[in-house]
Amino acid sequence: MIVGFIVFGVIFVLFLLLFFLSRSKYNDYIEPLDKNEYKLRSLLPIGLFILDKVQYKYTSKYDRILHSKVAELKGVKYSVYYLQIHHANKIVLMLVILLFSILLSAATRDVATAVFGILVMLAIPFFMDRELTKKVNKRRLSIQIDFPDFLNKLILLVNAGMTVSKAWEKSVTDNDKDTVLYRELRMVLADIRGGKSETSAFEDFAKRCRIPEITKFVSALLQNLNKGNAEMISILRLQATECWEM
Repeated sequence: MIVGFIVFGVIFVLFLLLFFLSRSKYNDYIEPLDKNEYKLRSLLPIGLFILDKVQYKYTSKYDRILHSKVAELKGVKYSVYYLQIHHANKIVLMLVILLFSILLSAATRDVATAVFGILVMLAIPFFMDRELTKKVNKRRLSIQIDFPDFLNKLILLVNAGMTVSKAWEKSVTDNDKDTVLYRELRMVLADIRGGKSETSAFEDFAKRCRIPEITKFVSALLQNLNKGNAEMISILRLQATECWEM
C-alpha cells in the first residue's frame, strides 16, 4: 500500500511539473479548441510539451493515415494542428488513467487494479484512433444521405435552362439544412465568389468529401461543362438513379 502511494506521489509530482512547464507555452495554442469536443483541453499542453521534447516528426505511415482522416474532418488548412492535438489528447488521457489506476490500486491494496489500469492506458491510442475513423465514416454517410436529393434538384434546374453554377447556388440558398454536405456546398459558392475558378472549386469539393459518388459527380461535371446541358443532364440523371439505389 505504502509503495503504491509513493509511486502515485512520484508520478503525480511529475504530472504537475509537466503541467506548469507547459501551461504558459501552449495555452494560447489550445485556445481555439472546443471545450465540449476536448474535455481535457486544459491538460493538452502536457501532451504537446512531451511531443515537442521527444521531437515527434508526424511523418510515419501511421501518421499519414491519421492525417488524411483529420484533414477530412477538420480541413486541410488546419489538419497538422489537429493531428498534433489528437496525439496530445491520447498522451494526456493515458497519463490520467495511469494516475487514477495507481491511486485506486494503492487505496484498495489490489495489484490487479493497477495492471488493469495499465492495460486500459495502453489501449487508449487504439480506441481514440478508432473513434476518429467512426467520425469520418459518420461524416461520409451524412454526405451520401443528402447527395441524391441535391443532385435531383440540380438536374431539374439545369434542365430548366440554368447554368450549373446558378443551379448550384439556387439549390443551396433555397435550403437551410446545416448538414455536412450543405456546408461543403456553401463552401464551393464562397470559393467561387472569392475568385476561385469553378473547376478548382469543384475539384476541392471532391477532395474534401472523399466519397465515390461526389468524385464521379465532379468528374462528370468537369468533363461536360463545355458540351451543353443536354449531354450533362443525361449523365447526371443516370448517376442520380444509382445514388438513390445505393
